[in-house]
Amino acid sequence: MNTKIYKAIKGILKRNRDCKTNEIDYENAKVILKNDKEAILLDVRSPQEYKEGHLECSINIPLYDLSKMSENTIKNKECTIVVYCQSGNRSKKAIDILSSQGYESLYNIKGGLDNI
Repeated sequence: MNTKIYKAIKGILKRNRDCKTNEIDYENAKVILKNDKEAILLDVRSPQEYKEGHLECSINIPLYDLSKMSENTIKNKECTIVVYCQSGNRSKKAIDILSSQGYESLYNIKGGLDNI
């Protein structure tokens, strides 16, 4: 997919996402991750949950460690971060934490793994 098409899709997503929680569905998350090589897929479940199964290419920072580990693990605050958990509740909280730390391009996979 060329850059113009990707930017158009990203613009549509920004306009159509839930502005309060930055929620997108899994299909749109895959588009972002496929076309933005700098994007990060972040799993905020516990290490045990992550070990039991996770989305390919995701990194695991549990929600309870996110505020102290995010800046050391994700240094670029302008990169796109797609966050998920099991049901979408922890990932919504993660979006709030990351936003308060200055991360700019944040998306939550609506409904988490339960919705995929």
